[in-house]
Amino acid sequence: MPRRLRLPARLPLDPYVLALLGTVALASLLPARGTAATLAEGAAAVAVALLFFLYGARLSTREALDGLRHWRLHLTVLACTFVLFPVLGLAARGLVPWVLTPPLYGGLLFLCAVPSTIQSSIAFTSIARGNVPAAICAGSFSSLAGMVLTPLLAAVLVGSAAGGFSADALGRIALQLLVPFLLGQALRPRIGGFTTRHRAALGLVDRGSILLVVYAAFSAGVAAGIWHRVGVLRLGALLAVEAVLLAVMLLVTWYGAKRLGFGRADRIAIQFAGSKKSLAAGLPMASVLFGAQASLAVLPLMLFHQMQLMVCAVLARRRARAPEEAAEAGAVVAAAGVRP
Repeated sequence: MPRRLRLPARLPLDPYVLALLGTVALASLLPARGTAATLAEGAAAVAVALLFFLYGARLSTREALDGLRHWRLHLTVLACTFVLFPVLGLAARGLVPWVLTPPLYGGLLFLCAVPSTIQSSIAFTSIARGNVPAAICAGSFSSLAGMVLTPLLAAVLVGSAAGGFSADALGRIALQLLVPFLLGQALRPRIGGFTTRHRAALGLVDRGSILLVVYAAFSAGVAAGIWHRVGVLRLGALLAVEAVLLAVMLLVTWYGAKRLGFGRADRIAIQFAGSKKSLAAGLPMASVLFGAQASLAVLPLMLFHQMQLMVCAVLARRRARAPEEAAEAGAVVAAAGVRP
């Protein structure tokens, strides 16, 4: 008889996701209005610039470049992140407006354009006994590429779905995100040691900045009547669509990597780096790209982030226990909550 998939006693509920949801609730009950809204938006803009400066100061380009010898693996992860995900997002266009509203579909398209994660990809690859150095390099490559590719993909995908995308948004991306990021990279030889020594404290700055961005975005969304436009049924439908999206990506990254001739350790790195999206990179980008519409744009990403953590935690433990899977497809589909 086939082994039954055993779920962990406690699925991981990211405390940071709880903080994000609390911030959304606060913005819904006590939104910033008038002068307070202007101040919140200005503070969020400064916080985003600081956030990407710190990203640039911490991200090791040398570490990413050192992984070029494993170029096939990194190219596979990039193709999954910036090609396959957007293609699947475009395929979901037929769900509008019966399943997804146009704003939620725009948020789903933005989700598909966001780069992969670094920390959680490394953590899950390590748990599953995969190629951790490859996961580190793949996450770094994705973050670097995302600085350019995510705004361009968002302009093409979301812009076409919404009937137009402001070219001014790309200018804001360059000024508010790319310039601070490049400045951080340039100053990394001088301040890299400081950022490494104070990683924990700077991590609080990162997360606090994103919470401020979320509060400003959802305050503007509440003023625009966001909760009158998104009901419980629509949220449930969005979760179902995202579960299918995640299940497809987990299956494709695992079996596609096998067809390409990668070994088990590399397949694990490809699966966990190629199937996930970065909340930390996506939220600030959405605030710059979408302005007052950012609240609906980031909602799919926030939900997908928690879903990917829960599903990948199940898979990582299973990979660690079973070097030779006999029923990977059933495990992936069952973990994602989708019936075959």
